[in-house]
Amino acid sequence: MLITIESGLDKILISPDGEITVTNDGATILGQMEVEHQIAKLLVQLSKSQDDEIGDGTTGVVVLAGALLEQSEELLDRGLHPMRIADGFERACSVAVDHLDSISDRIEYNKDNTQNLMKAATTSLGSKIVSKAQQKFAEIAVEAVLTVADMERRDVPFDLIKVDGKVGGSLEDTTLIKGVLLDKDMSHPQMPRTVRDAKLAILTCPFEPPRPKTKHKLDITSVEEFNKLKEYEKAKFADMIKMVKDAGANLVICQWGFDDEANHLLMQNDLPAVRWVGGPEIELIAIATHGRIVPRFEDLSPEKLGKAGIVRELSFGTTRDKMMVIEECANTRAVTVFVRGSNKMIVEEAKRALHDALCVVRNLVVDNRVVYGGGSAEISCSLAVAKAADEIPSIEQYAMRAFAAALDAVPLALAENSGLPPIETLAAVKSQQIAEKSSRLGVDCVGRGHNDMKEQFVYDPLISKRQQYLLATQLVRAVLKIDDVITSGTADD
Repeated sequence: MLITIESGLDKILISPDGEITVTNDGATILGQMEVEHQIAKLLVQLSKSQDDEIGDGTTGVVVLAGALLEQSEELLDRGLHPMRIADGFERACSVAVDHLDSISDRIEYNKDNTQNLMKAATTSLGSKIVSKAQQKFAEIAVEAVLTVADMERRDVPFDLIKVDGKVGGSLEDTTLIKGVLLDKDMSHPQMPRTVRDAKLAILTCPFEPPRPKTKHKLDITSVEEFNKLKEYEKAKFADMIKMVKDAGANLVICQWGFDDEANHLLMQNDLPAVRWVGGPEIELIAIATHGRIVPRFEDLSPEKLGKAGIVRELSFGTTRDKMMVIEECANTRAVTVFVRGSNKMIVEEAKRALHDALCVVRNLVVDNRVVYGGGSAEISCSLAVAKAADEIPSIEQYAMRAFAAALDAVPLALAENSGLPPIETLAAVKSQQIAEKSSRLGVDCVGRGHNDMKEQFVYDPLISKRQQYLLATQLVRAVLKIDDVITSGTADD
């Protein structure tokens, strides 16, 4: 499994129904693989934990955990007790995390000076399918996060950032919309395509006459009864439209559908409407427009309406695809990233890459300390752990040296994926770090001619790297405490 992740190039994943996914995102690869081995399943969960908590570094955490397990096997073969190995790894992880804190730098940023955030986002996007448009995607990620960020609390509410995509155009056509984008159009083709100074009635009740909650059956035996029912329905529709108009709304956003008669009446009453809007989108529209979600027509009132400067319909190319954009919202912090790409596969991978970049920028808003990439942090921590191991008289020193060797797996993989001789490159960088006493020196993956990662602007958020070490060590400790696999629920007859 580590070979799958470490070879550096993208993978094609084929689902049971033939759906194709092309990605090099560690969490996506592991999440979609059919894994049967019990410990491999733990590694999949490890990758998911890193993705849920930090959003980036999913490949690195699995590479490190795999290297630690490999080193554990060698130590077990030499006769060390599993618990002594686990204690040694725990001790080494503590040394490595403390060393990370000591070599980290604080980066300064604000809404006018985003250069450092851009560098971190660009680093995250460097290995992705969007790398040819990484500058544009980095700008979008930084602007989106800073738009929704609460700088006082150092918090980024991700539910205000929506990422949507549509096939067509190129990656460079990706845009950031200050508002909400819906993959919907007006319910009637003759309704206006643009509504200015929109007052939105956000409804979760359907545009249809009330029905009994229980099972019911209505028998109509004459034309008069049919006409009565027809008039009743029409009167109910008219009442609903009147309630919406009386509240002052000039646009209806409805979670449910409505039939042709209701649609026709809405159009006749100059009341544009959008139907079948999903639950998460309804919530985002309510947050963005400062509106209230209304479950009954009787509850509608002017103060519950959402407000937006303009709602317009977009058309794409020669197709009949249309989307709605709600802009100039009352809550200016809601944004949508609209990703374009030549096919569905590229759009989906671009969305995953953008998610990683958004997470990196979010992490720097939460904690603005960084360490330098290119394997420099791992090499520096490896040297620190090896030095600490020499000062320990107990048997844990062997496990600590093994931890230091496992940390070298990341720069070795980087060198190999960049077409460099891995062992020679690692040895050269290690000796250079010791000679120059600089923790910023790493693997020159892109052939810039120097390996100072600060000058190459290769940044990694400190909290991401620290989480990788802690999670990988916790998992390996748990695995070392296992001595048997028992399938529950089976017994010999």
